[in-house]
Amino acid sequence: MEVASFTDLFTGGGAVSAAVALGLIILAGLTSMITASFGVGGGVMLLATMATVVPVAALIPVHGLVQLGSNGSRSWLTRSHIDWAMVKWFSGGALAAAVAASFIVVQLPLITIQFTVAGFILFLVWGPKPAKRELSKTGRCIAGALTTVATMFVGATGPLVAGFVHRNTDNKMTLTSTFATCMTFQHLLKAFVFSFAGFAFFQWLPLVVAMVVSGFTGTWLGLKVLKKVSDERFALLFKVIVTILALRLIWQAVTSL
Repeated sequence: MEVASFTDLFTGGGAVSAAVALGLIILAGLTSMITASFGVGGGVMLLATMATVVPVAALIPVHGLVQLGSNGSRSWLTRSHIDWAMVKWFSGGALAAAVAASFIVVQLPLITIQFTVAGFILFLVWGPKPAKRELSKTGRCIAGALTTVATMFVGATGPLVAGFVHRNTDNKMTLTSTFATCMTFQHLLKAFVFSFAGFAFFQWLPLVVAMVVSGFTGTWLGLKVLKKVSDERFALLFKVIVTILALRLIWQAVTSL
């Protein structure tokens, strides 16, 4: 009886089975390792899997809380490489958007968001780079605002944030650490917004904590892989992965027409 009660702590109040909870904990580690190794991709993979087993009402907030832990650990482990100028202005835009999002009543159609996010990603990664590579302060604020609004609806906007960060740098460690820091702040804001909206995180906390611990292990392993990958190969893998994720969004939008 005691074992069953302990197991029940990790099932979101019985919303998922013990086997599913264990699978999600393992997957959190694997997807964190993918993101740490190749810059992006793990969050989308985790969201896609969670969407098949976690109740719709809990999907975005629970995924966001897990990603808060995953990105937070990656940010901390690579903190010496963070581009704080990018993070500062990105966070300012994100904060303003989060305040506005907490009062949004009308939700945009999912298909509109999918096409828009995918288009932005492809342009940011493959579009012409400005003569001055870095985004302006205004551009960074806009990036924070746009991606924060989008993440409230589609959850995993990591590829879009990564696309903005990629406009500032090709250095694999700077990109990885700055991306993780921006995402950490964005997911923190998301947690506040969903709490304000009345979502009860408490029953999901044991599962989330277990997934975060697993994610930290995956991040630690992934960063070891990252250090062995050349800047050129990382840049190519990063672009390929982000492009595939953008095309996946377009496919989802087209098939829902």
